Amino acid sequence: MTAVTAELIGTFLLILLGCGVNANVVLEGTKGNNSGWIVITTGWAFAVYVGVVVAGPYSGAHINPAVSVGLAAAGEFPWADVPAYLAAQLLGAMGGAFVVWFMHKDHFDRTADSSLKLAVFSTEPAIMNKPVNLVCELVGTFVLVFTVLYFTDASLSEPQTVIGLGSLGALPVALLVWGIGLSLGGTTGYAINPARDLGPRIIYSLVPTGDRKKGHWGYSWVPIVGPLLGGVAAAGLYLLLS
Repeated sequence: MTAVTAELIGTFLLILLGCGVNANVVLEGTKGNNSGWIVITTGWAFAVYVGVVVAGPYSGAHINPAVSVGLAAAGEFPWADVPAYLAAQLLGAMGGAFVVWFMHKDHFDRTADSSLKLAVFSTEPAIMNKPVNLVCELVGTFVLVFTVLYFTDASLSEPQTVIGLGSLGALPVALLVWGIGLSLGGTTGYAINPARDLGPRIIYSLVPTGDRKKGHWGYSWVPIVGPLLGGVAAAGLYLLLS
């Protein structure tokens, strides 16, 4: 498996499980309907874990354009590889969102509220205030990328020996995303990943969901620009402190 293929598959799994938990919680008639924020944040954390386990050995498991850009800005990833990673992440996100829609089509048909249908795919702020929403996305992604830049392999020194954690090596990033969701996610739904929001939003615009929430593209730039700025800010502070 190539690095680009790994990014596509890893992001596909991230969105399949992440948007899948959204669908399970918000759509009418599902087994998990109205099970709440803890279920959503936990489901997204597990989604990150699965994506990282699969993609990590091949691509480093960015599965997020803000991570790719942030690592490149910090000098930890080649800029030349960024466009291919971003394209794979977007395509993977679109694929995952499409499968979620297909699996839940009967439940979309039963759900009348267009805001809930959009919530399966993309984020929307609890209070629409785009400058503040932008800052919220920036801060959440800053925490994500800044912490990722400090992740290291567990090792013993003298002589240094890397302690192989296998699939458990993906657990820290899952816990990180879980913590961001629980602590910082309530304002905007914590996209903290441009592909996670844009890819499913495109699918929402293409597939029949019974109706369409008007104006959803007016907010779409916030979960793209905010995370990218947050990733670059995290890289800047990382370089300043190095």
